[in-house]
Amino acid sequence: MGFYEKLKAGITKTKNAIMGNIDRVMQSFVKIDEDMLDELEESLIMADVGVETTEQILDALRMRIKEERLTDAVDAKAALCDIISEMIGEGEPLNLSTTPSVILVIGVNGVGKTTSIGKIAASLGRQGKRVIVAAADTFRAAAIDQLAVWCDRAGATLIRQSEGSDPAAVVFDAAAAAKKRGADVLIVDTAGRLHNKKNLMTELSKIDRVLTRELPDSARETLLVLDATTGQNAVVQAKEFKNAADITGLILTKLDGTAKGGIIISIKGELGIPVKYIGVGEGIDDMEPFDCRQFTSALFEE
Repeated sequence: MGFYEKLKAGITKTKNAIMGNIDRVMQSFVKIDEDMLDELEESLIMADVGVETTEQILDALRMRIKEERLTDAVDAKAALCDIISEMIGEGEPLNLSTTPSVILVIGVNGVGKTTSIGKIAASLGRQGKRVIVAAADTFRAAAIDQLAVWCDRAGATLIRQSEGSDPAAVVFDAAAAAKKRGADVLIVDTAGRLHNKKNLMTELSKIDRVLTRELPDSARETLLVLDATTGQNAVVQAKEFKNAADITGLILTKLDGTAKGGIIISIKGELGIPVKYIGVGEGIDDMEPFDCRQFTSALFEE
């Protein structure tokens, strides 16, 4: 099964929550009126699209209805799909323009950070890239061993120290290994259990100083991992991390386990940060770079 087929199957709950409810609303109304728009608004909010984004979508739909003089619910649905596609926006590829390039991965424990690193390493490996992973989440019990299993499956080299070591020291070793071995990409895992913004900023600043000193010319991505099953709470979490780190992209995990995937519609608009990877399963091949056209095709397909 290719990734598109996995994506279609994986977002079934989200599709039912969004398009299923939209279809039910459209079938209940022959003509477009405010009652229909009110029910559409409720359906989108229930699918965790978010209040602010839902209002933007409905405002845009009202404008289309007025400008194009739409009177039929079928035409309104087509316009709504166009608006949602525009809201999601195009995906942006990773900047891997240097050798090595650096991907710093952040996120709280439990969102799928370690598994995402393994899956991204595997995806890059399938492209022929040599990947080194720095096990800089040294505080969580068994985090290093878990990452080692994923790196072994992905064919990536893991640079590690003992549990409780200084994360910046691990990054220093990994940067040296990346240079010495001619790696294409260095992926850095980071601690997810940081109790406040100050701790997070301090830890990331130390890692940033090491990377800037050791790999001054490397392209850098900072990817925040979010759990799609938490819906709008993931957006709140992202806003907190955005205050502490220069996030360049998002990894949205567990889309296959939730009807709250509507956050993918609102997240770029609310945060100004593109989704760069999506995950729709537990397998090592179940995460791919985000493709807006693929996603909207899977979402809107009858």
